[in-house]
Amino acid sequence: MVVYQVYPRSFMDSNGDGIGDLNGITSKLDYLKYLGIGAIWMSPVYKSPNDDNGYDISDYQDIMDEFGTFRDWENLVHEAHKRDIKIVMDLVLNHTSYQHKWFQEARKSKDNPYRDYYIWRDPKFTDKGQETEPNNWISMFGGSAWEKDALTDQYYLHLFTRQQPDLNWENPQVRKELHDMVEFWCKKGVDGFRMDVINVISKTPGLPDAPVKNENDMYHWAGEHFFNGPRFVEWMQEMKTQVFEKYNIYTVGETPNVTADIAKEFTKETGGVLNMLFHFELMEVDIVPGETKWESQPWKLKDIKSIMSQWQNNLNDVGWNSLYLENHDQPRSLSRFGNDSTEQLRELSGKMLSTFLFMLKGTVYIYQGQEIGMTNVQFPSIQDYRDVETHNFWNHHKSKGDKTDYDMLNAIWTKGRDNTRTPMQWSSQQNAGFSAAKETWINVNPNYKTINVESALSNPNSILHYYRNLIQLRKDYPVIIHGAYRMLQADNPFLYVFTRTLGYANEQVLTIVNFFNQEVILELTEKDKTGIIEFHSTSVLISNYEVDREENFMKSMKMRPYEARVYHLRRSSVLDE
Repeated sequence: MVVYQVYPRSFMDSNGDGIGDLNGITSKLDYLKYLGIGAIWMSPVYKSPNDDNGYDISDYQDIMDEFGTFRDWENLVHEAHKRDIKIVMDLVLNHTSYQHKWFQEARKSKDNPYRDYYIWRDPKFTDKGQETEPNNWISMFGGSAWEKDALTDQYYLHLFTRQQPDLNWENPQVRKELHDMVEFWCKKGVDGFRMDVINVISKTPGLPDAPVKNENDMYHWAGEHFFNGPRFVEWMQEMKTQVFEKYNIYTVGETPNVTADIAKEFTKETGGVLNMLFHFELMEVDIVPGETKWESQPWKLKDIKSIMSQWQNNLNDVGWNSLYLENHDQPRSLSRFGNDSTEQLRELSGKMLSTFLFMLKGTVYIYQGQEIGMTNVQFPSIQDYRDVETHNFWNHHKSKGDKTDYDMLNAIWTKGRDNTRTPMQWSSQQNAGFSAAKETWINVNPNYKTINVESALSNPNSILHYYRNLIQLRKDYPVIIHGAYRMLQADNPFLYVFTRTLGYANEQVLTIVNFFNQEVILELTEKDKTGIIEFHSTSVLISNYEVDREENFMKSMKMRPYEARVYHLRRSSVLDE
């Protein structure tokens, strides 16, 4: 099954208000069915004041007015299920909106029944009597992780924005409330949940200070005190037993700071607490070590190969991988790992990256627009951006005066989350066919006139049709789903070469992808050759260049710029069956 992520605000506007909505998603179900996907993961559609675009939930059991009504949601689920498409909801359990009724009650007094639903602490004082926050933690979006509430003169913890107070999972009543809420959606027909930053729900008891790495900074990174905390597995096992298993619900956790070894424990068949998870190691491959995501450096293929191979090998026959190159929090993968400088290179590198992704072992996730090769956007002004993280970055460096406007914009053009939040490009018409409104909630990428679904559908050689072929291959060839992974040419700085082998080496898929804009000669060593079965039948399953589909695999071949080839190899004993 291939999962397609929809960012509802930017997918399709059905009522002309400039904001995508549930009926807009329903109107495009036939397109998604044609693409071949098996499930839709929707970013949050719950009631929210939208401080963090829906990830700040004020009512877990109602729909945001901008997106439609509960009846619209039920109709979407019904129509999706008619087309054999499953619905995966985004579940935000670490924090709520500050407008949630629980938090509004909790603020009223220290003895309010809801007070212990959140994490409150008294201020600290320096030797000189100056008031400070309860500890020195920095929030994910910069600044202190604590906000003082004047009503009771206490601080509440927020690992994200100050409008997103962290829930106190130590309180069993909080866990029960969350279980009941999740069960509500299970009964409504949801097939699965993507669980937002789920591995930060358990904090180190006592909430100690973070290590001070730079004396000049007021607040410090405390990941060791909230990632994969001491009671995380216990609490997830509790939810799995009491809710998920009762409804056969599929779960994927967003889990920053998780290694492949930790992932085995979280996703193992016996005793695991998640079906699969999203790791961040590939997404951090181009970050300057020790810096925030905004400080970029060129990625190296050897690092990509090392990361992906570690996850492929460590989870083999133990847990299960989630495979993704972009989402609502990451820039466009084609601009990041491919080449969008010309139309030809955009098409070639977009197909190359999808080949690399789809031939690995695990569940593939694609993000809206990825299948047509949408790219990053370069808006000229900070006023064109909507993301709270982007504005926090801008305001922080503006106040320090340590970066020029151009340097900050260049960082935003490279890594900003709004790169993937611009409207889906359906056609070359007004607003890319996304909305009939005069203005959309965020501007459309100006390249929509050439990059859009309508033109991709009419071009049999488009990235879109290439994605359809890849999705179909995963349905037709069990070796792509279940085959064991093995990397070849580990030291090759240009090519990623790997095999997937099923059974007693009777069937194998060999993938060769060139990550660079130059010709490269592939020369397999004797060690490499031992990883390839002695085959009697070979064919090219897919390639982004014109090739003879019956071409025999050669131990030496020329790989053109961004070329991708996948060979299907079989022994004669299989052919004779």
